[in-house]
Amino acid sequence: MKSVSIVTCVAVLVLLASRAIAAPPNVVLIITDDQGYGDIGAHGNDVIKTPNLDDLCRRSVRLTNFHVDPTCSPTRSALMSGRYSTKAGVWHTICGRSIMDRDELTLAEIFRANGYRTAMFGKWHLGDADPCRPQDQGFDHAVHHGGGGVGQTPDYWGNDYFDDTYWHNGVTQAQEGYCTDVWFDEAEKFIDSTKDKPFFVYLATNAPHGPYIVDKKYSDMYPGLPNATSNFLGMITNIDENVGKLVAKLRRDGLEQNTVFIFMTDNGTAQGEKVFNAGMRGKKGSEYEGGHRVPFFIYWPAGNLTGGRDVTQLSAHIDVRPTLVELCGLKEPAGPEGDGRSLVPALRGDAEALRNRTLFVHSQRILHCEKWRKSSVMTEQWRLINGKELYRIKDDPGQSSNVAGQFPETVQDLRSEYDEWWESLKPAMSRTVYVQVGSDAEPRTRLTAHDWLIDGATPWNQNAIRNGQPTTGPWAVEVAVAGRYEIVVSRWPDFTNLPMEATGVKLSIQGQQHSQKLDENDTSARFEVQLHRGKTMLQTLLDSTDGKKRGAYYAYVRKLSD
Repeated sequence: MKSVSIVTCVAVLVLLASRAIAAPPNVVLIITDDQGYGDIGAHGNDVIKTPNLDDLCRRSVRLTNFHVDPTCSPTRSALMSGRYSTKAGVWHTICGRSIMDRDELTLAEIFRANGYRTAMFGKWHLGDADPCRPQDQGFDHAVHHGGGGVGQTPDYWGNDYFDDTYWHNGVTQAQEGYCTDVWFDEAEKFIDSTKDKPFFVYLATNAPHGPYIVDKKYSDMYPGLPNATSNFLGMITNIDENVGKLVAKLRRDGLEQNTVFIFMTDNGTAQGEKVFNAGMRGKKGSEYEGGHRVPFFIYWPAGNLTGGRDVTQLSAHIDVRPTLVELCGLKEPAGPEGDGRSLVPALRGDAEALRNRTLFVHSQRILHCEKWRKSSVMTEQWRLINGKELYRIKDDPGQSSNVAGQFPETVQDLRSEYDEWWESLKPAMSRTVYVQVGSDAEPRTRLTAHDWLIDGATPWNQNAIRNGQPTTGPWAVEVAVAGRYEIVVSRWPDFTNLPMEATGVKLSIQGQQHSQKLDENDTSARFEVQLHRGKTMLQTLLDSTDGKKRGAYYAYVRKLSD
């Protein structure tokens, strides 16, 4: 009986151990804003202080030829959807072209469909109204600022990185502390609250995006540099400190071994090239390597993704979705087909995997896409820039010697591949992403001038609002339910109670034209309109007291009771 009992116990222990190993891994995906490949000490930068990222780099599998779009929203839409950003409706950071299509299948939706609790913290920048907010796109819990950065027009008025007010699942809530610290603290609280399910945490810092603001103790670490640069580097050092704390927490709580921990950034550096750019040409926004080649570290001890190994195959943001699906054993719900490839064979050490592929990035940042604009066609050997310049990237990583004249056939082959890719984007280019008004998910919709559909710079930040940028444009809205609607328009956020600085206001929607006279102390104008269901444009025009043409920068829309 004793021998049977011992055998039984051993069998039970083996079974329990196998189940523990097979348990779905947690996933933490950190993406920082405007931090380039060279803005990490382990990549050869002897100025910046990033001891925790350096340690993570040493322990991780590293994608050394990993690419994203050259700016914020496009990268985030490609990362969330696993599709080229333009297909998701995103090719700008403002002008309504930073809003991801509601029909995209997101990482959060995939994880949630597979029993994970999902949360995001920090910068979303893919839409601030239903159905494009993080809570509409698969996240069970979301704490974030508005727009593309703290202090931008969709953000809570007056936020300045310290003791700000952020959105908690759609409701504004005052916070204490520095923005980056808040995001990491909130992530830790979420992890603590998740005991019965695996979790997916998407932690997207707004730092080190401008404005460059950080506690002096961090910027003082970089004396002798311009203020913007020392603050930029200090913001990264603060991020590094928070990464170290989060890793320590996971280790302390026994979660480190079975957590897929990813660190990446959203585009090339915004300021760090003044110190070190890892030998690359270009920075944020550039079609050259420095604009879109970024760090990617992945660490998962239980999955044997450790050891400080380099993966040199060409890879990109669109590959993250299929990679995590395979690593975590997920089943994808119905949705648009992704453009990426799973990197798992390469991560597992297959040196020949994914050696023959072509990838594409471009930086449009205009209302309507233009062919070849700020584009890079990439293979392991070549970079075709703007359809004209050709660089042998392994021999010329700084892209200083254009060899297009020597290899005309290669130029033509890559141009042909780009043509095919461009054709695949055309259906999305002809569409506009509309936000909903009158939905149960968001009974009162707030619209801001950040998302006006105009070909040029919208009043995308709060300084532009303060300065009264003289422009106007339409919002793309979809009326969810026919009925009577209230539309309140204002020059300032509604709660500020500041005067409109106008003698009148005009409003147009669904072919209707409305107008009101204003007194000098009026802070808003209220319209009641009958709307039918469907897509339309909403636009305003103020009769400004200074004679300049501008719209009401804010509109608040709600359906009235029948």
